[in-house]
Amino acid sequence: MELRDKVALITGGARRIGRATALRLARAGCHVAVHYLTSAADAASCAALCRADGVRAETFSCDLAEPEAVRRLPAEVVERFGRLDVLINNASIFERMSVDDFALRRWERMMAVNVTAPLLLALAANESFRAVGGGRIINLCDAAVAQPAPAYLGYCITKGALETQTRALARSLATDVTVVGVAPGVAGWPESFDPALRQRLLERIPLGRAGTPEEVAELIHFLLAEGDYISGTIVAIDGGWFGR
Repeated sequence: MELRDKVALITGGARRIGRATALRLARAGCHVAVHYLTSAADAASCAALCRADGVRAETFSCDLAEPEAVRRLPAEVVERFGRLDVLINNASIFERMSVDDFALRRWERMMAVNVTAPLLLALAANESFRAVGGGRIINLCDAAVAQPAPAYLGYCITKGALETQTRALARSLATDVTVVGVAPGVAGWPESFDPALRQRLLERIPLGRAGTPEEVAELIHFLLAEGDYISGTIVAIDGGWFGR
């Protein structure tokens, strides 16, 4: 896909991998819709940096746990940009929840944001893709699904479901839409992540270091720009950690 003058919607685009992806696509000449929930200032600064590369960039607030708001989001992007070519489902809830502290309400919200929202966005975006002759969907999965961590039971289950969704939608939306999962290992830590646990995880990575949001963004750019014949697969970017 030629990215210049295309339009990409990036959920969770204000920070970390989402932000790095927005900036990378802007450098390629792609207009960017930066979605956020609470990080309004970060979203605005991301959009400003994108505009500095000569593209259009606007921010969109939406609670991805609210199905009707989610369904409207792609149409709102089209209303403001005139088209939609790329959907990047990056936003997710990452939090501890094991069998010992399982909470149904937290589980339902995690499912809504991590699994249901990407599906609803894909179905809504597909209507816009048809108007421009096709589109691309990138789902941010997680390499850790290969070895689920008991302390993050809910998160690992939902990311596993997103992998299945990626493969299923690739078949269902073909031939005009490609759907690919990108599965980072360690690539940008949440601020609350325990430093001791960080070190233990780093020691397990064969390449000996964490990845970066920018490296994930480069992979996403490659899949969008050069991946015309790549669909229905999960591409790990984890330093060899899980060996998938």
